Amino acid sequence: MPGSILGSAVLRSEDPRFLTGAGRYVENLRREGALHAVFVRSPLAHARVRAVEAEAARGLPGVVGVFTAADLDLPPMPKPRRVPDPCARPVLARDVVRFAGEAVAVVVARTREQAVDAAEAVVLDLDPLPAVVDPLRALEPDAPLLFPEAGSNVVREKRWASEGDPLEGAEVVIRARFVNQRLAPVPMEPLAALAEPDPDTGGVVLWTTCQAPFLLRDDLARGLGLPAEKVRVVAPDVGGGFGAKIATYPEQVAVAALALRLGAPVRYVETRSENLQAMTHGRAQVQEVELGATRDGRVVGLEARLVADMGAYPTGTYLPELTRDMASGVYRIPRADVRVQCVVTNTTPIESYRGAGRPEATAMLERAVDLLARELGLDPVEVRRRNFIPPEAFPYRTATGLSYDSGDYGRALDLALELAGYEELRREQANRRARGDPRQLGVGVSCYVEVTGWNPELGRVEVNEEGRVTVVTGVSPHGQGHETSLAQVVASTLSVPFDAVTVRHSDTSLLPYGHGTMGSRSLQVGGSAALRAAEAVVEKARRMAAQLLEASVEDVVVQDGRVGVVGAPDRTLSWAELARAAADPASLPDGEEPGLRSEVEFEMEGNTFPFGAHVAVVEVDTETGDVRLLRHVAVDDCGRIVNPVLVDGQVQGGTAQGVAQALYEEVVYDEEGNLLTGSLASYAVPSAAELVDVTIAHTETPTARNPLGAKGIGESATIGSTPAVWNAVVDALAPFGVRHVELPASPERVWRAIREARLVPGRRDGGE
Repeated sequence: MPGSILGSAVLRSEDPRFLTGAGRYVENLRREGALHAVFVRSPLAHARVRAVEAEAARGLPGVVGVFTAADLDLPPMPKPRRVPDPCARPVLARDVVRFAGEAVAVVVARTREQAVDAAEAVVLDLDPLPAVVDPLRALEPDAPLLFPEAGSNVVREKRWASEGDPLEGAEVVIRARFVNQRLAPVPMEPLAALAEPDPDTGGVVLWTTCQAPFLLRDDLARGLGLPAEKVRVVAPDVGGGFGAKIATYPEQVAVAALALRLGAPVRYVETRSENLQAMTHGRAQVQEVELGATRDGRVVGLEARLVADMGAYPTGTYLPELTRDMASGVYRIPRADVRVQCVVTNTTPIESYRGAGRPEATAMLERAVDLLARELGLDPVEVRRRNFIPPEAFPYRTATGLSYDSGDYGRALDLALELAGYEELRREQANRRARGDPRQLGVGVSCYVEVTGWNPELGRVEVNEEGRVTVVTGVSPHGQGHETSLAQVVASTLSVPFDAVTVRHSDTSLLPYGHGTMGSRSLQVGGSAALRAAEAVVEKARRMAAQLLEASVEDVVVQDGRVGVVGAPDRTLSWAELARAAADPASLPDGEEPGLRSEVEFEMEGNTFPFGAHVAVVEVDTETGDVRLLRHVAVDDCGRIVNPVLVDGQVQGGTAQGVAQALYEEVVYDEEGNLLTGSLASYAVPSAAELVDVTIAHTETPTARNPLGAKGIGESATIGSTPAVWNAVVDALAPFGVRHVELPASPERVWRAIREARLVPGRRDGGE
């Protein structure tokens, strides 16, 4: 019903085209005469490039050309300002390759099959160099250097400390080292790009799978030496991103450069093995933490050292800063001291992956809190409750300097425990332990808060002469349902039917700029921009209606899809009538421009801080180490909920990825930098059979930092779920004296932890 759709459970308007196979992905786009690019990648993790022998490949049927770094002569990729200059990544490796899978040359042919055959005929003459894949090894004085000119593998180092010794007054100090393992994002659609010369501008159009088209446009313009207005980037339907499609890839730049050079469309589609090898990875952080507390379980301070593996090229140096920002979590921790070291290794570069630095913080803190509870002999729930930031303390400034907007952490935890049946689970656990059941029950709790909502966003709303409404946004969906949620916001504001609204996005020709979809920002920032633009259209319509109906503006209202005089149903105008009148300058009030449209920039005054509590229940076979997830309860608070269907979908998917990190997924290299998990046969992405139907509930604590009252939800469940499952696994092993198991808690790791604990004299179950 018009006017009441905001907050309603509306099914996604995008889904019919996906369910009927009408999605428009990059690989579906057809261009007459399009050429095909295939990249020649280094099989070695670290080597000097002595030569690229391509004559045989150039002579094969259909080959248009084989291009090296010298042939394309492109500037290096953008890098963070604070990273040493020698560390910039080349589009194609010229002198040195620094990870297995780095592109050294690109073959262009008339068919993909011809390009593949030619790429296999290119011979790389490489002189192997010593490789380093372990970030701690990269810190050692005798470690191989990736960038000798920089003088060190440490590319950024910083310490943030609040005043005073963080462990002063501590009666108990928990010391631990955690590894937040390297993950591959594995989106359903790998990287794909189709570039074609633009005859209208003399520039280029790039159709590609990405999360931030305007960012990519600007990077392309710099790389190609073109003004931004001569570069157009379009992201059609995008099959997932999870943060890995924010960054600009060398392959995208190379394909665009080739299209300009050859005067023809050029396309490239990654294979799955290329995707696992070349698309940026996530996480990869070693954490040493000290958590100090009093004997009654009240935390006095936290000290942490984070070693962040950046891979071969350090573009993700902001990630550990986000870990530092969120290091105190939901707790009133008065002092914190966090030191970060970003190091390079001969591995795939690290960039954003769902949560981007915040999951690492929550995992570190929530494991430490569980260790503290165990040390003190307290229920982990009770330790959390004693340290929560209370609701009346908001807005709350943390020891790491952030200003949390609003929260009620205890309420979320209480609801999660109630839904899980916490007390009954503890009774069942005690019974299994008492009878020595080989299948032990573990219950894990995690409480989290994260930071969302960066950067301004543009929104445009326009009503046409048929009364249909178009919303143009700078956010760029890749599965979130923005076409539905933004239509709800605008339909509610204009009091028009939901299906009268069309949302356009992901095309740099539509708006001057946009910041894309990342950091759970889209609805709260992009939706607020659309809301403000719609409100501006309403105000203009009221002024026009007042003049046309000879009434006071104060007496004009929007109701049931019409604009008219309150209490006078015969004195109203439809949106179509108003749009037609707006096209006639004579019908407009003085000072009004033609057209019924508005474009608004919206920026929040500070970030928002979604939060929640997760409870995981696992069963561990203590004879084999196998872990089975039995239940998972997720209570997430994203402020005001615009569409519960979309929110619950984000929670289901986010939880799946969080559980995957806890139990299954890990990128593994050997000592020479060879990728051992280079296919989905070896990289363990769980299927529906390994997961459970998540029990989902919400609390709603609106924020005052945007007019919707909304906070982010896209990453929340990933952040909350991993430590809940992790804690549950360790909880199941407590009778054996096991204090910790590294991620992922695979059967082998769990079995070894039990076996090693049994070999230690004095364990409660006896020794061998």
